[in-house]
Amino acid sequence: MVSPWPRRVGYLVAIVAVAGGLAYAFKPQPIAVNLATVTIAPMIVTLDEEGRTRVKDIYVVSAPVSGRKLRLTQKVGATVIAQETVLASIEPSDPAFLDVRSTAEAKARIKAAQAAQTLAEAELKRNRAELDFARADFDRAQALVRRGTISKREQERAQLGVRTKEAAVSTAQAGLRVKRFELETANAALIDPAMQAGASGPSCCVTVLSPIDGQILRLVQESAAVVPMGAPLVEVGDPRALEIVVDLLSSDAVQVQTGDEVHMTDWGGGITLTGQVRRVEPAGFTKISALGVEEQRVNVLIDFTDPPERYARLGHGYRVEARIVVWRGDNVLQVPMGVLFREGQDWAVFASKDGLARLQRVKIGRTNGEQAQIIEGLAVGDQVIEHPSDILNDGDEVVARHEG
Repeated sequence: MVSPWPRRVGYLVAIVAVAGGLAYAFKPQPIAVNLATVTIAPMIVTLDEEGRTRVKDIYVVSAPVSGRKLRLTQKVGATVIAQETVLASIEPSDPAFLDVRSTAEAKARIKAAQAAQTLAEAELKRNRAELDFARADFDRAQALVRRGTISKREQERAQLGVRTKEAAVSTAQAGLRVKRFELETANAALIDPAMQAGASGPSCCVTVLSPIDGQILRLVQESAAVVPMGAPLVEVGDPRALEIVVDLLSSDAVQVQTGDEVHMTDWGGGITLTGQVRRVEPAGFTKISALGVEEQRVNVLIDFTDPPERYARLGHGYRVEARIVVWRGDNVLQVPMGVLFREGQDWAVFASKDGLARLQRVKIGRTNGEQAQIIEGLAVGDQVIEHPSDILNDGDEVVARHEG
């Protein structure tokens, strides 16, 4: 008869093995994490915003007189010379069309001017006739004086009559000329565009010259058109004198000071350009963001500090990414921003100590989007966990994840 003990021992061994396997399977495993080291290194804080280039001094050339501007022959980018290059030519504009009432009024004024001219001619004839009579009377008076028939006073009175009539004739002649000019004016009121179009040859009278040496930046009014006095025609400037305009939120602009260093990237040239803040404008303006939110913005003006050859390919209105340095530190205790999280009202990290995750509250200073300055709570060389997950708790066992 076979003893049952070996079979029972085998069962017992199997049960113990299964229990051990289950215990090992459900045993808490260390959590694999990425670790970062607290370091001391240089650190800069920048305000990053899109900007655009522009010519420092843009001259908007306008029409000095009202008239018909001919089509501009110059093109954008053309080189211009001060007081030599013709930017625009302006002719006298055509007369306006007359409606029925205006035409009738103009014809009536012509008839009135013709009647006034006829009256002036009759007046001139009358004064000339009186002058002829006065001269004849004066001749008779001279003969009578020689004979002693009349006194010298009578002769002088006859001479005064001649001079008076001569003055009356001169006045009548001037009045006739006035009436003729009034008739010409009345006739000119009936000139219409159709009559003007029949005139041969251009009558250009005003040319607009470039005020500076430079290039044409924009043609405000390229086609031929009737323009009023002061209408903008062309924008010119010197593209070698560039500046950068960056509009910042007013809360960011207060951190910027004149002389701050600026780095320009992503402008297409493959290199980083340097500049310096020249002025923070004292007045802000309202701008609607892409999300429809009203924002108060402030323009910051930046000058290039690089030689012109480095940014020669930039022109007026080009886009750049500007990074304005508002703070710089040489020996800064810092950690990556990804290790920080909120613990109530405080900032905290998970530090890795002896294979365990330890919650550590910290006090931070400056941040730049990538690194954060540590004021209190950590020391150089400490290991902290990057991007801690929600399942990580204080005291959990952790192990460094080996990448690659």
